[in-house]
Amino acid sequence: MSAKPISSYLPERLHFLIPRRFRVRHPVVPVVRLSGAIGAVMPLRSGLAMANVAPLLERAFAVPDAKAVAFVINSPGGSAAQSHLIFRRIRALAEEKGLPVFAFVEDAAASGGYMIACAADEIFADPASIVGSIGVVSAGFGFDRFIARFGIERRVHTAGENKAMLDPFQPEDPKDVERLKALQRSIHDVFEGLVRARRGAKLSTDNPDLFSGSFWVGQEALSLGLIDGLGDIRSILRLRFGDKVDLRMIEPARPPLLGRLMGRRALGQVGQVSQVSLLDPAEMIGVLEERQSWARLGL
Repeated sequence: MSAKPISSYLPERLHFLIPRRFRVRHPVVPVVRLSGAIGAVMPLRSGLAMANVAPLLERAFAVPDAKAVAFVINSPGGSAAQSHLIFRRIRALAEEKGLPVFAFVEDAAASGGYMIACAADEIFADPASIVGSIGVVSAGFGFDRFIARFGIERRVHTAGENKAMLDPFQPEDPKDVERLKALQRSIHDVFEGLVRARRGAKLSTDNPDLFSGSFWVGQEALSLGLIDGLGDIRSILRLRFGDKVDLRMIEPARPPLLGRLMGRRALGQVGQVSQVSLLDPAEMIGVLEERQSWARLGL
């Protein structure tokens, strides 16, 4: 009869007192949460960019004895370049460490969010999740009539005939629009090629809307081969690695205690700083754009 491990005689909260070699080792799966729009990160617009995601990826793939790495994704998309950079870093680390990767969709993995999800070997979603939107969009405003109404004259001087392309304060030029559409087609080709390479024979080839920018709920996405199954992270990983699997959250690094205390003090003394940022047009436009990106998905 084999002797019980020392750890079985102590509550789990005291296991850190036992030398590592005597502890019961449960399968470990590091978990990284990727939430928000993808692209420029501002004080009022938290989101995903290579600069703030890369450290989390490095830490997740460096966890000793990990059996896999999991990502919880909740994003309406955003910058194609940032999405692709994050995708490539995940794949590079997965291949370097020889670890399988799982992606779990919460509200949405749309557009760039789905591009990142494709870095996983298997993708799972909730039946109510939004998945897909494999396309490219560019949106803006035209103010030329507005400034003309108030007698405002727009003056632009460039070295390079295309330097002021799509200036929102000038009438739209058909040549500029055609140039933009050519750029979008190139990015769309990259996106489509990436999805085909990662999903392969799993994809349904019968639906002409697959790469049209359309999106679907979980069950439809499963039938199209965009995901591999329906379920949440806890249920799926317990099925794969057992009920004792250790889902280890990889959180963003917190600033030193002194820095946090000084930051709070500064906010308390200069409350108008946050008010100024709320009035910053770039900040407000960024917040509205992010809200719009969720709204187009019905979320």
